[in-house]
Amino acid sequence: MATSISSSYTSGQINITGLGNGTDFNALIDGLVKAESVRITRLESWKKEWTDKVEQFQALNTKMLSLKTTLEGMDTMDSFMVKAVTSSDSSALAASADSSAQVSTHSIIIGQLAQNDILTTTSGVSSLTSSVMTSNSNITFTYAGTSITLSNVAAGTTLTGLVNYINNDALCSGKIKATTIFDGTVHHLQLYGLGQGDDNQVVLTSTGGLIFQPADFTNTQNAQSAHIKVDGYPVGAGTWLSRDSNTISDVIPGVTLTLKQADPSATLQIGITTDTDAVKENIRTFVSQVNEVRSLIMEMTKVDTTNAKNPRGSLLTGNYGVQIISTQLKDLIAEKGLGFNYYTVSGNSITGDYFSSLSQLGISTEADQGSVNNGLLVLDEETLDSALAFNPDAVAKLFAADYLGESDSQSFSYLSKINGTTVAGSYVVSITTSGAGISSATINGHPAGIDGWRITGAYGFDEAGLVIQLDNHAPNSTTTGTVNLKLGKAGEMVKKLKELTSKSTGPLHILEENYGDITDSIDDKIDYETTRIAKLKQTMQEKYARLDTLLGQLTQQQTQLQSAIDQLGNS
Repeated sequence: MATSISSSYTSGQINITGLGNGTDFNALIDGLVKAESVRITRLESWKKEWTDKVEQFQALNTKMLSLKTTLEGMDTMDSFMVKAVTSSDSSALAASADSSAQVSTHSIIIGQLAQNDILTTTSGVSSLTSSVMTSNSNITFTYAGTSITLSNVAAGTTLTGLVNYINNDALCSGKIKATTIFDGTVHHLQLYGLGQGDDNQVVLTSTGGLIFQPADFTNTQNAQSAHIKVDGYPVGAGTWLSRDSNTISDVIPGVTLTLKQADPSATLQIGITTDTDAVKENIRTFVSQVNEVRSLIMEMTKVDTTNAKNPRGSLLTGNYGVQIISTQLKDLIAEKGLGFNYYTVSGNSITGDYFSSLSQLGISTEADQGSVNNGLLVLDEETLDSALAFNPDAVAKLFAADYLGESDSQSFSYLSKINGTTVAGSYVVSITTSGAGISSATINGHPAGIDGWRITGAYGFDEAGLVIQLDNHAPNSTTTGTVNLKLGKAGEMVKKLKELTSKSTGPLHILEENYGDITDSIDDKIDYETTRIAKLKQTMQEKYARLDTLLGQLTQQQTQLQSAIDQLGNS
């Protein structure tokens, strides 16, 4: 039997003809190559384990990013705590409220609506393309007491050209707008003051060569301010709260009023309530989304104990990166909120927050190993309902306080912080005064900067950028207390998830890079083994080809000798 074997390492063919005793050199070589290839198989299996881990890291990272996106939709008081507002006549008055609005009712009387000033010419022109300028000249008017001059408007300018000239002039931007109105016969020029309110009057002082003189303009709508009374204030038939807009947000804290119809004789009512159903739905979403991440981690790291004598771990069982994520997220849920303190009552003094941990709202981790929810968050609806009924604002703060600063001292108050720099938490403050003002101050024991009656946390510490104002200016005194910069659980979770999913410092990213290096190293080993085995196969082919040739020669010689012996025996 003749067999031809091709090799990429030689040109031409290597021929192994075989021996008469039936030895199959090709099968022998293939067997040896297969035995040598076991290591490649092991390397490929090993590589797959690492790539499978990376795929699971990516799935977990995607799930955490999804959780972060969900929580970013509820990490502020306004997005988390929905306040509903009703109006006794929505055609006359509408209102909305943010989270700071108190649950209450208010009476509103609308004396008049705010409106802008409109001047309209009493006469007009037959066409928009009719010339309205008889000579090159200036047009001057005042708006809100400020003089505006349109310089050198050209003779022959049409009505449409004048409208465009006014609307494109930088001096008129945000103040005056020109337009036209057609009465069915002629086109009139109109000048609008863009601001509402008593002071935003438009007055023509000189029109130069314009065919419409100042006396030709009539005040078809007079600028005026909105007049309202809130809860009977101000008292008196002729006194009103005055605002230069029909949207008013600075009278009732947290409430924006939209005035639609004036009637000095009508008293309107608005009612502000907390939409507890919306708040509860946000909390249910929080629990559900956190559980999705927990469930995925548990699935990735579970141990199969079906065979008690030989339990089998999952691909990521014991993985330190996943353990870091699981532990940090669990700790965040279990610990009290950043900047929150336990509620205490001592005599007439109350300190701390009524709700400072999620467990007080009925959120806990199921510890019953026999439960299908073991290891997941569970929500006690009755406890949550009681908390919302007692103090919905405190519930919302625990979830959605967005760096809310509060002082427990009557002598100083929280003023501001630097976004992205000041860290949420509780800060012990000590301020000492002299006859000249603040002489020294510390925040968490670190010297603070002093500027008049304000102190600022020093850079290099968590309190960097925290600004506190001393309200008690008594000389030669020392005041101590605590400023709490609160971050709700939704915001805290968002912050933690940003860290864990970071493409530069996140644990999964670091592990993915490390595992990528490992798989690259395995690929190098596989390439090395593939090359080594190919060379080994070539060497064996060449070796056995030579052996086959040698054995063929010996066989031929044996045949020749046997023939010679046979001839001698017959002679």
